[in-house]
This record gives sequence, structure tokens and C-alpha cells, in this order.
Amino acid sequence: MANVDLGFVGPSRPANDHDFVKIVDGDTPRVTMDIRMVSIDTPETRFESLTPASAQAKLERAKARLQDGTYDALPEPLREYLTSRITPDAAQRHIDAGLKATDVHEQKVDERLTLPDGTKRKMAVISTGALLDDNGRLLAYTAPWFGGGPSDPLPPRDDPRRRTFNLDMVASGWAALFVIYPSIPRRSDLNLLLSEADKAWNGKLGAWHEFGEDLLLAYEYRACIKLGVKELQDPAKAIAEAYQRVCVDLRTMTEVGLYGYHAVPPQHRLWIWASDLEQARKDLPLVR
Repeated sequence: MANVDLGFVGPSRPANDHDFVKIVDGDTPRVTMDIRMVSIDTPETRFESLTPASAQAKLERAKARLQDGTYDALPEPLREYLTSRITPDAAQRHIDAGLKATDVHEQKVDERLTLPDGTKRKMAVISTGALLDDNGRLLAYTAPWFGGGPSDPLPPRDDPRRRTFNLDMVASGWAALFVIYPSIPRRSDLNLLLSEADKAWNGKLGAWHEFGEDLLLAYEYRACIKLGVKELQDPAKAIAEAYQRVCVDLRTMTEVGLYGYHAVPPQHRLWIWASDLEQARKDLPLVR
């Protein structure tokens, strides 16, 4: 993949140390509060408290509506793309992939925070962009915490021990790339993240290896669940709730809009909230 330079660095803050408590799911470790790991997205395990059966029912309703004209306001290519991915076992595979991502995340955190004497490092938490998501989770990168003193010096910047767990999850194929403006990593970190995402997707690692290339990504799954709401009052409103982010193809910086993301490979997608698009066009070299 070509080297990407957006000419933009999102807001960032110094790392803080927190006592690690446990892994909540594939992209949420718990310290003193839940953290939503930025730039990545892992399959859902408990979205709207749905079981595989109840989630599948919503997915099937969404599929029927995509085919019967209810959602004809969506472009046909997107409708066809989504219906092809809503398989009879789509919910079960997605939730199972989420559970496996949680296990992988927990293993990586345990391995990298455990010191030779069996004690635990603290977790470094680097907040960025907007501080909290809609669920009250801190938006941040996480990594092992190094004390910085003579007995525990901070490794050089390119030392693999400094890799974030966000990057680990993408590299393992258990998290999809999910970079959202303005929480964009600095140039070197962004290109490392994109490189690992490209390797994971092209190598069909992790979730794509175990659950198939047509596995609904977490943001696709959430959108389809919203389209499959049982009591549909207003199709236009359901579409507006499901699709609120504009996708940009990082290879060309071309805006593909609210409904064109499926034409861009997952490892090349940049996301911008529709409400932030005007400012993003000032900050980024976007092509319309």
C-alpha cells in the first residue's frame, strides 16, 4: 500500500497509567472505566443485549426489507452487498467471532502486562479526539505502561514492546480498521496501522480465517440490526440512524459517501461523521 500522508494530526493527550481490571470484549479493556479502543472495531457480543437468535431475526427482517422495496432509498449496490452477507448463520458467526476476539484481546493483554516475576504492569491509556463515546467509554489507545525509571526504562519508539493493543488486534485479524476523524493517528502510526490491516485482510487472518470473508463487520452488523427493527415506523429514519458516517477511500482520499463504503476494501476505509464533514474538508485533502 502507498505511503499515506493526510497532512493532519488529530488531537492527542499524554498517556496515563491505570490499574488493569479485565477485558470486557475485543475492543474494550477495563481499567478504572471502560475504554473504547479507537481506530479499530471488533465483532459485537452483546449489542442491544441480543442473543444469536434474536439478532438473526432482526438481520432477516433487514434482508427482507432490502429486497422488497422498503429500503429502496439505499443504492442498489449497497442493498445487494448487504443481502449477500446476511446469511442464515450471520448473527451466530458474528457473535462467535466477537467472543473469540475478546479471548484474543485478553490473551494479548495478559502476555504483555505480565512481568517475569509474575507481577502485572499497569496499562497505559492514551486518550484522543473526543473523550467519550455515546456509551460513556473513554476513547483511547492502550499499551503496556513503562515506569520510565532506571529499572523500567521506556523502550525506543519503534520497539515492538511499545505497540498498542489496538494495533495488536488489527494485526491479528480480530479487529477491523475503524479510523474515525478527528481521532486520526500521527502519520507514522497511521501507516503502520494501515500496513498491518492490509496484511491481515489480504492474508485472511483471525476472524476472516475462522469465520469467513463475508463475516459482517461490527459497523455493518450494527447498521443491519437498526434496519431490522421490529416496529418500523419510518424507513427513512431507520436509514438515517444506521448510516451516519461518510466513508473515504484512503488510497485516493475520495469521498464515497454514506452508502458507498462497500466499494472500498476494509483496510482502506476512513470514516467521518456526517456532522463533521464540513470541517474535515478543511483539514484533510479530500476529493469529492
